[in-house]
Amino acid sequence: MKVFVIDMAKCNGCYGCQLACKDEHVNNDWMPYAKPQPDTGHFWMRIEETVHGQVPKVKLEYRPVSCMHCDKPACIEAGNGAVYKREDGLVIIDPVKAEGNKELVNACPYHTIYWNEELNVAQKCTGCAHLVDEGKLPRCADFCATGALRFGEEADFAAEIASAEVLSPEFGQKPRVYYLNLPKLFIGGDVWDRADNEIIENAVVTLKGENGCEVSVKTDDFGDFWFKKLSAGNYSLTIEADGYKSVSVDHIRLEKSLNLGDFPLEK
Repeated sequence: MKVFVIDMAKCNGCYGCQLACKDEHVNNDWMPYAKPQPDTGHFWMRIEETVHGQVPKVKLEYRPVSCMHCDKPACIEAGNGAVYKREDGLVIIDPVKAEGNKELVNACPYHTIYWNEELNVAQKCTGCAHLVDEGKLPRCADFCATGALRFGEEADFAAEIASAEVLSPEFGQKPRVYYLNLPKLFIGGDVWDRADNEIIENAVVTLKGENGCEVSVKTDDFGDFWFKKLSAGNYSLTIEADGYKSVSVDHIRLEKSLNLGDFPLEK
């Protein structure tokens, strides 16, 4: 069975996979798997940009998203025989049988199915089944310059899949697109000396969570501190530095990544 494995730590947001998909499918007929993709409006492979945090502590996430080629795809039920899953795991919308069935667009909880108004058919990523049949890689995986997006046999990726995640597992579709190093939430800030108007290095910042977690970091040579890979929830923060009065912050509600701003310490 085939799978896609995407390493978020290697994706630099170059949009190469999205462009490669367009180049392969726009104005190209790959029947029986897909009729031509329109010039605009379709992103069978799309890059989703998410800004985490607030200026100046900001992280930008680029996430490649395509059809998840699920083991339990909702589109098959909605397709009334027009959608099928190949033996290698790729999910295909039959361009002939699916003609006129616009409900397929709404069936996908991942929003990866698009409607081609001109051809009167729902369309999506095919995993470049026409290339896979020739022993080649899908264009997106073949074009990825950083090796962030890979495709192959599930057994060859077993070790990585064991620690990978899928998007929205609560949908119950059992996706076969696996993500490594998905960004989590963070809390950041900076510490400085109010009297001298200078940053404070090596201040100890301790974060406690409602789930019992407790972690400490030291401010860097910019006076900054970062707590990464956090889960949503309630936290409290304590800042301590030799020769300074400590500062505490309670009731930090983390739903999105937060820049808590600056903390001036007094001697």
